[in-house]
Amino acid sequence: MAEPVVLLTMGDDPRLLDHPAAWGVRALDCYDLSQAELEQAAAVLVGMHADQRHLAGMRPVLETFVASGGRLVVCGQVAIPFLAGLCRFCPLVDYHLEDLEVHAVRAHPVWAGVKTEDLTLRRGVAGFYGRGWHQPPPGAVVINGLGPRRLPVDFVYRMGAGEVLVHGGNDLWSSDEEGSTSARLVPQLLEWAAP
Repeated sequence: MAEPVVLLTMGDDPRLLDHPAAWGVRALDCYDLSQAELEQAAAVLVGMHADQRHLAGMRPVLETFVASGGRLVVCGQVAIPFLAGLCRFCPLVDYHLEDLEVHAVRAHPVWAGVKTEDLTLRRGVAGFYGRGWHQPPPGAVVINGLGPRRLPVDFVYRMGAGEVLVHGGNDLWSSDEEGSTSARLVPQLLEWAAP
């Protein structure tokens, strides 16, 4: 990674920083994010616990960062769309196991070699990867979908010279499980985020 990846936190000590592939990642409290910080970063990872109301107040700065060639990864359930192209999370209602099954829709380097069954079940339990979806903006590429309708749980879209990757579930960097193909997610995500 030529430039650092900034992981936005809410003051906790994120597990991602313990991963061997995370040598270029720097944690930053969400409230300390500034234009100067963004100018030093290749990518920003927005965790599921980040303060979306605060980020909405920084929308012009974030959009300029992406439009200028940065990459932004958004994980979790968007309640306050803090970036163009984001919309509110749509939770699954009255769902069954088949509604939680992850299906590959398009290939993407972050998920290369990751088996969808390893995303669907974690320690034998379904639903950790996603229990709902977001409506992608026009022109977005859906990567993974949930259930028979392939509801978009992962997608990517362009904004100017940059890209936004949206994952409608727990932080992608918490989905890697030892002994599972999902262990490929963290190194591949970081490689994609800051090539």
